[in-house]
Amino acid sequence: MLHLTLRQFEIFCAVAQSGTTVAAAEAIALSQSATSAALQQLESGLGVPLFERVGKRLVLNDAGRALLPQALAMLEQARCIEQAFSAKATNMPVRLRVAASTTIGTYALPQVLARLAQSHPLVRVDLQIANTQEVGEAVQALEVDMGLIEGSSHWQGLEVEPWLRDELVIVASPQHALAQQARSKPLDVKALRKAQWLLREAGSGTREMVEHALLPHLHQLPAAATLGSSEAIARCVEQGLGISCLSRVLVQSLLQTQALEILPTTLPRMWRNFSLVQRAGKRRSPALEAFVSACHACAPQDSV
Repeated sequence: MLHLTLRQFEIFCAVAQSGTTVAAAEAIALSQSATSAALQQLESGLGVPLFERVGKRLVLNDAGRALLPQALAMLEQARCIEQAFSAKATNMPVRLRVAASTTIGTYALPQVLARLAQSHPLVRVDLQIANTQEVGEAVQALEVDMGLIEGSSHWQGLEVEPWLRDELVIVASPQHALAQQARSKPLDVKALRKAQWLLREAGSGTREMVEHALLPHLHQLPAAATLGSSEAIARCVEQGLGISCLSRVLVQSLLQTQALEILPTTLPRMWRNFSLVQRAGKRRSPALEAFVSACHACAPQDSV
């Protein structure tokens, strides 16, 4: 157990530089009695006197002269640590551990990481990509500093902060029979129930939100196939193997190249939130605050 404190060394340096406990007390905003007491505690803890009294002044003895450069170096190092971890710290390399669900990690986070690299070049992010359930469990277990998930959080003890609003769209290959049918008339519930649906695996935020959006209307959503990647689903839909309900963020490039098209239906538009999650009560470091700021800076003004 340490019996010495930085405050004691600060007082020792102040006395050494000013020559009296009265002047030192004024310099560090302490009472003269508290300054004298702290100096006595330091000498007691070290087991040696540090000053000789010459008239009204305190002059360093040999032990004090040996200690002074070490004490000054210690205080300077403490100030450097304090500054490095202050709210405006930008001069200390830091590694953040972040977990993101598949769609967010693949399509939404690259822009965030690019912005963070520009604003805080010494902050590095170790990114783990998993499904929403695995991300939530990693945050809960403090295996990561922050998680980004699609859909809702089902874990107690996590704080959830909405980030982006993403539209869920029903897509098909332009050559698919339902795409051709939808060009003349929006697809109704009956047509959608008969479709070959390609869905994410259980535990995926996308799967949960698709079921939440579609089941109240279709009452059933049998999967022709389940895949562990939304990207894989999009590519299978592109090949005409079925239809799916996917994030607009994910399929935007495929829509632009007309590899996929959105199927007009009689259903209402469907939305979900992307959210930031962290362990309840966890204090954000300056680096983590910078990451969150980069997330919000990349979000459109009407996205949350």
